[in-house]
Amino acid sequence: MKKVCVTGAGGFIGSHLAGLLLSGHEVSAFVRYVSTGSIGLLAEHEAASNLTVHRGDLRDVDAFRQAVAGCDTLLHLAAHISIPYSKIHPREVFDANTQMTMNALSVAHQEGLSRVVLISTSEVYGSAQTIPITEEHPLHPQSVYAASKVASDQLGLAWSRQIGGPEIVILRPFNTYGPGQSLRAVIPTIIQQALAGDEIHLGATSTTRDFVYVEDTARAILLAGEAPDLDGEVIHVGTGVETSVSEVVELVGEILSKKLSVISEQERTRGEKEEVERLVADPRRAKELLGWEAKVNLREGLERLVRELGEGAGEKVGYQV
Repeated sequence: MKKVCVTGAGGFIGSHLAGLLLSGHEVSAFVRYVSTGSIGLLAEHEAASNLTVHRGDLRDVDAFRQAVAGCDTLLHLAAHISIPYSKIHPREVFDANTQMTMNALSVAHQEGLSRVVLISTSEVYGSAQTIPITEEHPLHPQSVYAASKVASDQLGLAWSRQIGGPEIVILRPFNTYGPGQSLRAVIPTIIQQALAGDEIHLGATSTTRDFVYVEDTARAILLAGEAPDLDGEVIHVGTGVETSVSEVVELVGEILSKKLSVISEQERTRGEKEEVERLVADPRRAKELLGWEAKVNLREGLERLVRELGEGAGEKVGYQV
């Protein structure tokens, strides 16, 4: 049984990934220490005999080394991911994300791991210049968060070219959604409000995204840790299907048999230079190199999430794409 280290294991995607890995791997989960002792969404799997939880800060190399020791592969998800937060605290987000990536690479190198998978984001491309977005699309970050991921990706690729060992793979998920996601994200906030009433308060609704169900994203990450001959590869995790926010509202309305009306609010809208208008993946490389393609279409995923959130969970929340 391979031993795999997952950073950010208490988060949305990380907890789903850990659950998937536990069916056939020994998992060393690194979660950020908090005074309450909480391990976030990973608590669902805490009783698993093949799970070891390490609490700490990834910027503390000594703490992180304990989690990595004896592992074969590192799946690095830990990051500050909020775009609005990166606007308010740009230095914190940029420094934290790049330093955590540097520490992940250096400790994995020192401990002799065979592979590191760095989890990036489609936000590195900014608004699409061509559709669908291939892995060769120009990088044009429109937020400090996205810039921090560009820097982290380039650091990983440079490490692969110059230093060597472990193998480095960059995975760029497009917009992941599903159970456990922050209720401030666009799909949960639409569903919450739709369950509570007929009015949906949002920012921009013409923006388009490639929505990927979290189980599909987790499966792609697992495959990226195992598939052969991936050193230096950049791979998209997307469906290739472009959907606008307004179309998501329509689908949720159909699922709930409701006629929903959208109220656009300026305070929920990104600035003109910040707004990423279109993001849709070319998923062919993932199929070629990983044998991966999405299994859950958007309607099915929304139906699952509507059931998960349940009736009456409709407080208004902030909007983040």
